[in-house]
Amino acid sequence: MSQATQGPVITKVSELSASEARWVTLQKIEYLDQTGASRTWEVATRKTRGKAGVDAVAMGNVLLHPSRPPSTMIVIQYRPPLDAYTVEWPAGLIDAEETAEQAAVREFKEETGYDCKVVSMSPVLAADPGMTNTNMQLVMVEAQLGESDELPEQRLDDGERIERVVIPLSEFYDRLVEYTKKPRFVIAAKLFHFAAGMEFAKTQKYY
Repeated sequence: MSQATQGPVITKVSELSASEARWVTLQKIEYLDQTGASRTWEVATRKTRGKAGVDAVAMGNVLLHPSRPPSTMIVIQYRPPLDAYTVEWPAGLIDAEETAEQAAVREFKEETGYDCKVVSMSPVLAADPGMTNTNMQLVMVEAQLGESDELPEQRLDDGERIERVVIPLSEFYDRLVEYTKKPRFVIAAKLFHFAAGMEFAKTQKYY
């Protein structure tokens, strides 16, 4: 992978026809609502959904170090739709012949360099139901670390530049809040929701 020499710069934004689009397309849904009234809805749909019936996986992860408290790895990458760097958990699309579990193990290895063990899998979840039919599963994984602080080699696709950051779970929420204060940084909703839920359970007394 070649060295980065500059920050990403958007040079042009133009209309994209459905016939040109490789990954997504737009559709118009016509339906009758609960009162029988005729309605329409615009939706973005993926062209790549495989036999699993699920588009993508995100890997919530716990890194287990021999002599340190549990931590998690977040990844930071530039996302052109936002023209910003997003802070996320490792994630990726499920290949046509893969299961969600297989995709999670593969993508985690590619983006982080670590082998992992799947601990649990969520049901199929809506990613952004007001805009798209895209769905996903949250796969929780564990990775056993050695004593070395050196990060293993990533296996990134051409054009991917993914920074890895290890955060102690005890600092998870506060560190994400700090990222929100940085210019041109955006936290992925599913990541912040998880961290906020952990913080809420820790600080509130409802149960």
